[in-house]
Amino acid sequence: MTGAFDPAAVAVRPAATVMLVRDAVDAVGIEVIMLRRTMQAAFAGGMYVFPGGRVDDVDGASEMETVCDGLTDARASELLQIDSGGLAYWVAAIRECFEEAGVLLARSLADGEVVRFDDEFVAARFTAARPLIHDSSLGLVELCAREGLRLTTDAIAYIAHWVTPLGENRRFDTRFFLARAPLAQEPLHDDGETIASLWVRPADALARAASGELMMLPPTIACLEFLHPHATTDAALAAASTIGVPPRILPKIRVSTAPGAPLDLLMPGDPGYDLLP
Repeated sequence: MTGAFDPAAVAVRPAATVMLVRDAVDAVGIEVIMLRRTMQAAFAGGMYVFPGGRVDDVDGASEMETVCDGLTDARASELLQIDSGGLAYWVAAIRECFEEAGVLLARSLADGEVVRFDDEFVAARFTAARPLIHDSSLGLVELCAREGLRLTTDAIAYIAHWVTPLGENRRFDTRFFLARAPLAQEPLHDDGETIASLWVRPADALARAASGELMMLPPTIACLEFLHPHATTDAALAAASTIGVPPRILPKIRVSTAPGAPLDLLMPGDPGYDLLP
């Protein structure tokens, strides 16, 4: 017989996720790529999310800084307000984006342009590399060396910081980022961790979440609300550049004593928030 669940014993793991945005193709405004997590996922099963996941040890390897453009670990750590290891969050966002959505945020050493997948032979090489990155048999440093690339860490803005509330079986300390979607790369879910993908205007995503059509977690909704007012990708990125250091947001779960009553999720500033552990 296993012991009782101890919420305080659940480790809080570092994670990173990235919103890929583009100017809408057939409408006014911007679109963001969203992926649906598999129903079997241990965390957020069936939810619509942005590409992302846990920060792995490989993301913080010392040689990673050699393939990152315009961002050092010291500067990244300063932005995240941690002592060291900050660059790993940007790298994890790039790695997870490639694994889950097939989009690689990297530019060519030859011409400084973001890598394109509109050549079938180039696309085939990167399609083959995608599962190898996922299973760690190929590293991003090795991929960059092989393809003559550098990661576009200088073009990825840090916009939000959320922590999974106490009481969940899995908890993450997640940094949210924003980046322009490459013109010649088309995102596609991996049919493993993610089972569907769609480009959607933030306003439409929020409406579909409110109606119950798309299931989303509060941080996802908050990030969509950040995107909603902006008519262009340039405007969204300009707004992101003014954020500075985002506040750490830790929701808290309030359990009602009434039988069958739903759980309340309190946000900082809500009545009763400071009374909860």
